[in-house]
Amino acid sequence: MDFDNTIADFDDVIHAVALESQFIGSRVPKSKRRIRDWIRQRQDGEDRWRAVQAAVYGPRIEGARLAPGVDRFLRQCRERGVTVYVISHKTEFATADRTGTNLRDAARGWLERSGLFDAHGGGLAPGQVFFESTRDDKLRRIARMGCTHFIDDLEETFLEPAFPAGVEKILYDPHIECDTRAAARVFTNWAAIGEYAFNGGR
Repeated sequence: MDFDNTIADFDDVIHAVALESQFIGSRVPKSKRRIRDWIRQRQDGEDRWRAVQAAVYGPRIEGARLAPGVDRFLRQCRERGVTVYVISHKTEFATADRTGTNLRDAARGWLERSGLFDAHGGGLAPGQVFFESTRDDKLRRIARMGCTHFIDDLEETFLEPAFPAGVEKILYDPHIECDTRAAARVFTNWAAIGEYAFNGGR
């Protein structure tokens, strides 16, 4: 499974940072995609969006929250002996971040503080978490780890020609904003993902 906006929900902190920076107005919804698209349409939008990302994935990461239900899903995996890997496209540093925060260390620290490395919580081990420098590296890691399913919030991941054949695509789309053609299965919440994964949707 992916990390950003899949395990960790950044909607609130992205909205807060964008608002504080006066990149958006208060009426823009708390949705990463809606905020991103709004900012990108403005002058210097790409640079501004990179600045927001640098803040929220680095020094402001504590504003992220666990996606609702993901902790229960991970417990279900642990109870059933299902090995879970977190595989995410994440560079070590953001060029737009002046604090020098290591984004990978920040993400691992957040996972630990959220209880996902707890043997009685999420049950993840640090060795099950991989941060890759490019999307291609991410796709290669998915294949190398022998994943049978992959859960991601970005339809772009599943549209890549290099996405490993035979891996079931599960698109996590809580705001119902993505192009559902990108994945065989689309879910708006983790409870539904668990129901499908463990009970075949019954």
